Amino acid sequence: MELLTIGAFSKASRLSPKALRLYDELGLLTPARVDPANGYRFYAPGQLERAQLVAWLRRLGMPLARIREVGELDAAAAAQEVRAFWARIEADTTARRDLATFLIDHLTWKDPVMSSTTNPLHLRYAALSDTGLVRDSNQDTAYAGSRLLAVADGFGPAGAPVSAAAVEVLKRLEGDSIPAGDLLNVLGDAIEQAQQAVRGVASSGPAPQEAGTTLTAMLWTGSQLALVHIGDSRAYLLRNGELFQITHDHTLVQSMVDEGRITADEATSHPQRSLLMRALVEASDAAADIRLHDARPGDRYLLCSDGLSAVVATEDLHQVLSAVADPEQAVRELITLANRAGGPDNVSCVVADVLELQQ
Repeated sequence: MELLTIGAFSKASRLSPKALRLYDELGLLTPARVDPANGYRFYAPGQLERAQLVAWLRRLGMPLARIREVGELDAAAAAQEVRAFWARIEADTTARRDLATFLIDHLTWKDPVMSSTTNPLHLRYAALSDTGLVRDSNQDTAYAGSRLLAVADGFGPAGAPVSAAAVEVLKRLEGDSIPAGDLLNVLGDAIEQAQQAVRGVASSGPAPQEAGTTLTAMLWTGSQLALVHIGDSRAYLLRNGELFQITHDHTLVQSMVDEGRITADEATSHPQRSLLMRALVEASDAAADIRLHDARPGDRYLLCSDGLSAVVATEDLHQVLSAVADPEQAVRELITLANRAGGPDNVSCVVADVLELQQ
């Protein structure tokens, strides 16, 4: 078999000699032979396929360490790894797009409430929390006020006081007048303060490393709702008869779905479906998702713990939210549905309607 010089192999593979030397050093693409006298590298024609794979994966942006792992797999397993890598890129791109949208809205924000052609908007709301049928105590916190909607799902020995502490921090924002230009900083500071409050409460209880809480909250600005989210509690929007989930679960199984490793249907019965990847816990500074939602008259928002979303089908949530006009009655019926499904967990929900004030 005639070997190719590094120059010839470089031309055939479209990889520079410098890249080939680097890939040799990293074990990604080892030459077929290295001249012991002068160190010249020679490659077999059969190595072109591996070289092209490395080149393509680099164009995808895959890190070199992961390329080395993919190169050791058979074709089917390698294809699965590429699929998982690209799914993660798409998920990260979506997260960055959401942040970019938030920043664009934040920087160009004008309050339509001040417009003479638009009637002011306000919220009509209700919140309810229930222990469920299995748990001995309720570690959830649900809150609804004229400016703040929040659900926190505590866990661990100090779950109840931890979830209450996180929501209590955000309640301080209700009395503040927040200029549009300060909204991003105010929300970021509030999450940091909630994290500090969680640490303070957890550290004073047993097994502080096991205590924490999810937090899904919306702050009313007068024409928009600023969403803060970490964990697997959820926020939904009912608009024009359609129900949309507007939060992304920070769980192991959701990351597996994002990476294409399992399907959404498989995630619902996965044994680790409750394992959180992000939450407010004593020893973590995990980032919360923050974004803005423009409010329209007729919008209805649902915030809930997984005690509701994990046991009640989305179509049943949709039916209640569409059919029951009064938020108080809606939250009662939603909790009834969770308990009819066995009530395996604490269940909390907030329902809020965006209404136009008639002048």
